[in-house]
Order: sequence, then structure tokens, then C-alpha cells
Amino acid sequence: MAKKITKKIKIIASGGAAVLTPAMGQVLGPAGINIGEFVKKFNEASKEMRGDLVPAEITVYEDRSYDFILKTPPAANLIMKTAGLAKGSGNPLTTKVGKITAAQVKEILEFQGPSRGGA
Repeated sequence: MAKKITKKIKIIASGGAAVLTPAMGQVLGPAGINIGEFVKKFNEASKEMRGDLVPAEITVYEDRSYDFILKTPPAANLIMKTAGLAKGSGNPLTTKVGKITAAQVKEILEFQGPSRGGA
């Protein structure tokens, strides 16, 4: 028989280098998730995406167990990483801050393929 789902949580953390933050504690603590254990599992699952912001969807069950699915990093972050930018333009209509090639755009689109699984 399937476990009863009590909560679904969405978070974004740094891939392979997530740390316990007060914001993460406020979200995961009330759900009954062992935060240290989650951070360890998240970092292990996302180590190949180190340096990217990685969204995760956590499913919490009635017995306080959980599983999570890693999603692909936001396209804007991948574009900034490819262009070598620390942040985007303050006014994108008049101030251009970087360029990427069509081949780089294609590479980003291929990276944005199906969601990655985690446990």
C-alpha cells in the first residue's frame, strides 16, 4: 500500500554545496525532516550540478519519511553561467551585459531536458 503524503515542499539550493540555513530549517523542520540528513542526501545527489542553483521537490509522508526529485537549474542561471556573468543587467532594454552563441543556447536547451531523479 502506498504511503500517505502529508506535504510537498519546493526548495532551491546550491548544487553539491547546500548548507543548513535558517530559511531551510523553517521550511523543513515543521515537516519533520531531519535537516542534516536531507542536506547530506541533497549534496550527494546534486554533486554533478555543483555551482548551479538546483530546485528540488520534496514529498513528505505520514511516517516522516521523504523523498525528493531534483529539477534542472533555471535557464536564466545557466545563461548567466555560460556568459560568465555574476548577475544580469539592471535594465535589459538598454544595457546589454553579455553574449552567447547559438551553439551555447542549444547546449543549454539540451541540459534543460527531463527532470533528474533524487532520493
